[in-house]
Amino acid sequence: MPGIRSLSFVLTIGLVLATAGAALAQGVLHRSHDGDPGSLDPLRTTSVAEAHLLRDLYEGLVIHTMKGEIAPGVAESWTTSEDGLVWRFMLRRDARWSNGEPVTASDFVFSLRRMVDPRSGAPYATLLDPILNAERIHKAAEGARVEDLGVSAPEPGLLEIRLERPTPHLLELLAHQAALPVHPATADRPGRLAARVADWVSNGPYVLKEFVPSSHIRLDRNPAFHSAAEVRIETVISYPIADAAVAARRFVAGELHLTTDIPTDQIAALRGRLGAQVRVSPALGTYFLLLNTAKAPFSDARLRRALSLAIDREFIAERVWAGTMLPAYGVIPPHIGNYGERAELDFKAASPLEREDEAKRLMAAAGYGAGVPLRIELRYNRNDNNRRTIAAIAEQWAAIGVETSLIETDSAAHFAHLREGGDFDVARYGWIGDYSDPQTFLFLFRSDNTAFNVGRYADPQFDALLGLAAGEADLARRAAILREADSLIVRDQPWIPVLHYSHKNLVSNRLAGFAPNPQGAIPSRFLSFRP
Repeated sequence: MPGIRSLSFVLTIGLVLATAGAALAQGVLHRSHDGDPGSLDPLRTTSVAEAHLLRDLYEGLVIHTMKGEIAPGVAESWTTSEDGLVWRFMLRRDARWSNGEPVTASDFVFSLRRMVDPRSGAPYATLLDPILNAERIHKAAEGARVEDLGVSAPEPGLLEIRLERPTPHLLELLAHQAALPVHPATADRPGRLAARVADWVSNGPYVLKEFVPSSHIRLDRNPAFHSAAEVRIETVISYPIADAAVAARRFVAGELHLTTDIPTDQIAALRGRLGAQVRVSPALGTYFLLLNTAKAPFSDARLRRALSLAIDREFIAERVWAGTMLPAYGVIPPHIGNYGERAELDFKAASPLEREDEAKRLMAAAGYGAGVPLRIELRYNRNDNNRRTIAAIAEQWAAIGVETSLIETDSAAHFAHLREGGDFDVARYGWIGDYSDPQTFLFLFRSDNTAFNVGRYADPQFDALLGLAAGEADLARRAAILREADSLIVRDQPWIPVLHYSHKNLVSNRLAGFAPNPQGAIPSRFLSFRP
């Protein structure tokens, strides 16, 4: 694998950002994301990079502000029934598609039905389960029709959503890409994305103008957007840059105003050179290793625990990630809403030597040891931070008799392989919470969640607890139920938690409006250039 160029070389090949920014057009924001989107159809997207682009292209009933707070979007106001089961959203009259047509409540009915239609196979269909009949529909239950989804449009400007049960975090769900509207007449038009740019229709602050795979995506301000006058930046050009060192080099050279990752081996030098332009903040996310529990030997909980015990999370957090990540001993990250004490691994306080000794005993009990190594293929998506992390884990596993073969692919290929049911032993995975609630992490382990539970973990007790929590309106009782479910995942470790994420951005001092938030939402509509 090619080496990483030294920071001193990086800093000498270009101009520093403070002086080079003038070379960029004032009306153009240049930002990076970590790979080409697999799609820009909300129905098919799953990645963080896609979510960044969708925030610019579409607007839902509600949105996340730059501070991560819920605010009106297409809906200018809403009301809730006393029992919390009926929500009525009043749409703004000036909401328009980019072709000038009005955005109506019927467009949301169409889009939400499309998301749960079992023929669509939408990965995020389960996110809409609180809506009446949604779960029965996307699971293709007998007699369930997509028309029975609890959404209706009594008037063009009024959307009614009926729920299966009170859902305190409904607005957070509706801010997610799964609830974005699509233009009914063009939503299912066939053809590659690059070929459809000319007739693209969306309702957000920007509209798609160019998509050149492996090069860039250009978005122009949407003149039909209801608040177009408040969108300061005329054009956003996003570049798929999986290598954080390359993104940093381009930032320093003045070619980028904003990045979504930082090479951790360069962070100290970058801080020394760029100062406050280096932004690190907590994130609602966890960095995992997925184990394929549907195949031996990874179906053996003893072996999964041994692999987890052997990982020195503190070393990885401090030495590999330069203190920008936290060691993870549980699935759910700190700072999560609607929760209390998180479940964590019982060996958190043990010394590295104690952990290694127990790991070797468990490996021996599972049939591995001297002369009988455990051979593992470990897949991961290509970027510098992942490469260093995976190399460290492979070295730590070697100490307990594991021989690790590494398979590196780009992000699109890596996640497509997992999503489409490709075979694997262990795979790197990460999850950024879609909303601040433990359910956004725990739903990943439901046995019927075929879109995201790619390790095929199945525990009837866990599924029953999530079902019980879904029907509990009292937040304290619901948190206690979810904590019990959380403890089962920590016990079984179908996914090994390694780190809790932080958001790591390089933000030009020419940009105004940026604010860190746990969701990592950075809508371009709220950014502007300082004079």
